[in-house]
Amino acid sequence: MRQERFVERHQAEWRDFELWLEKRSVSARDARRHRREWTGIADDELPARHRRLCQQLALARRRGYSAVVTDRLQQLMQRGHSVLYQTKPVHWRRAVEFLLAGFPRLVRAEARCMLAAALLFVVPLVTIFVAIQIKPDLAAGLFDAQSLANFEQMYDPAGKGDLGRTNEDDLQMFAHYIGNNVGIGFQTFASGLLAGLGTVFVLIFNGIMIGGVAGHLQAVGHGDPFWRFVAGHSAPELTAIVISGGAGLRLGLSLIAPGQRRRIDSLIHGGRRGAKICIGVFAMLVFAAFVEAFWSSISSVPAPIKYAVGAVLWLLVFAWLLRGGRNAIHRDDEDAA
Repeated sequence: MRQERFVERHQAEWRDFELWLEKRSVSARDARRHRREWTGIADDELPARHRRLCQQLALARRRGYSAVVTDRLQQLMQRGHSVLYQTKPVHWRRAVEFLLAGFPRLVRAEARCMLAAALLFVVPLVTIFVAIQIKPDLAAGLFDAQSLANFEQMYDPAGKGDLGRTNEDDLQMFAHYIGNNVGIGFQTFASGLLAGLGTVFVLIFNGIMIGGVAGHLQAVGHGDPFWRFVAGHSAPELTAIVISGGAGLRLGLSLIAPGQRRRIDSLIHGGRRGAKICIGVFAMLVFAAFVEAFWSSISSVPAPIKYAVGAVLWLLVFAWLLRGGRNAIHRDDEDAA
């Protein structure tokens, strides 16, 4: 085939390939943002187009076409190769990408389980809180006298110490909060192996306990110090407990309702998804522990500032979970399911 005929036949696809490299490969962020507006070569077609380009380059060289043609094809081939076989992002970048995009997608993919977990946690919490306001003696049925006295001492409006804090320093309390929070989160998820009933129990139990403490302190007039203490870290901590509960319920459903999969395969699949969710939950609980240790206990900060910071964190958490990853290319089909 003559060179002119060869160029005429393939010129259009070379231009399309070159246009893709100019518009889609420079900035991954811009590519994700404008992917719906793009009308050229589809991203998933690029490997096949690149292989075809390599074949055309080899053919042009074998036929002895001019350097103008071979050099152009060589440059396009090398640019395409650098995009297709570029080094994977470093681990910290992949971790950040998962937390910002992959984790929220996983949570939204299990929306029904998350909603069920939220109801199992929030309804008992609110119910017991309201019940104690009506009948304060109910708190004595949930906690012994010593525990109630300790709660009142930690959140005594007349106290001069840090809110909700014993004599330990911030670092010690940070480590303590991490251990306590992560323990609750893991227990909530792992108990889903008991056909989901364990997760149901843990969610209801924790809802009752938290609602009981809050209700008692509000009823005895210690509500202001308590609310100022929990305002900051409540968003990531309580949301993480609900998410771990949703993952636990999904694990239980994988066991009792495997669908078309074998039961063992369904359990492995549910466990894998749950483990990914737990990575995000762990990050949320560590962040909550950090806020609790270094911010929540400061009694000198005025209540309006404490509540404003708490409101901002609630908005950020919900915005992250509802919007995170919607404009990202799904690298993991399982995450995008």
